[in-house]
Amino acid sequence: MPGFGSRLSILRGLLGCALLVAASASTADAQTYPTRPVTLIIPFGAGSATDTAARRIASNLQAALGQSFVVENRTGANGLLAATAVARAPGDGYTLLITTNSTHSAAPALYKNISYDPIKDFTPIARLGVVRSFLAVNPNLPIRTPQELVAYAKANPGKLSYGSGNTTGQVSGEALKRRTGIDITRVAYRTNPPALTDLIAGHIGAMFPDFTTGIPQVRAQTIRPIAQITKDKSPQLPGVPTLDETLMPGFDIIAWVGMFAPANTPPEVVRALVRELEKMTAQADIREQFATNGMEVQWGGSEQFTDYVKTELTKWTSLIKEVGIEPE
Repeated sequence: MPGFGSRLSILRGLLGCALLVAASASTADAQTYPTRPVTLIIPFGAGSATDTAARRIASNLQAALGQSFVVENRTGANGLLAATAVARAPGDGYTLLITTNSTHSAAPALYKNISYDPIKDFTPIARLGVVRSFLAVNPNLPIRTPQELVAYAKANPGKLSYGSGNTTGQVSGEALKRRTGIDITRVAYRTNPPALTDLIAGHIGAMFPDFTTGIPQVRAQTIRPIAQITKDKSPQLPGVPTLDETLMPGFDIIAWVGMFAPANTPPEVVRALVRELEKMTAQADIREQFATNGMEVQWGGSEQFTDYVKTELTKWTSLIKEVGIEPE
């Protein structure tokens, strides 16, 4: 019989082989990714800017990779429910998150306790683009400019309300209140489309719709745009001034859209997704489709997006503190 030393060497050899086989199987699985349907979890409702972009992305990934990419909307709490679900999912590439600054830039400053870490619990895949928003009012109100909104609110303290279905709307609204000293009431929504419905109906007086949901209503004249909230003007709202040049010098806010996987997702899976997403966003027709739906493509691969998420977290935390929003 072999001695103890020989038996130990044999055991070590068998263990090494087992680990090598397991690693090879894992690599093979990642290289053939995906082998089954993939779920894309979205933090906002059907028809929102994020949902519209996600469905286009899912369609293209399905065609490129040969497996179903299913969009699942999990609305509520400014995206916390969706982000938590993905943070707790296995890091195998079969549960992904398409989200915005709401979950990864603003949430840690808006809430005292969130059940995930926006940096440690995710693998950033890619930054896909940005979505603009603007300040709009119900057209039955005697308000056509930002200055008239302030005058109306001061003449009718506490009577004007604004809706917010995401953190861009919430932070913009609270910044407007703080910088102009007006008394308007925030009405929270799970996502932007129902807030827009109430704006059209006159149940709320103002909101900050994203271009995806808002521009069609501007064209239909069911809402009235009075200010853009980015410093650089969009040609989709010709003649509409910015808050920077009217009431709030220096104000400049825009939402970003990106894809995340759970932490510890295999690098091979990340590379597969990055490769196809980069191909997709480089196509002129795809970029045009996104632009028509309100999203401007701004590509950033996994490493670039990782740095960007950290920078945006710092930026939004400072902005939220500046406007005086107390964490819930």
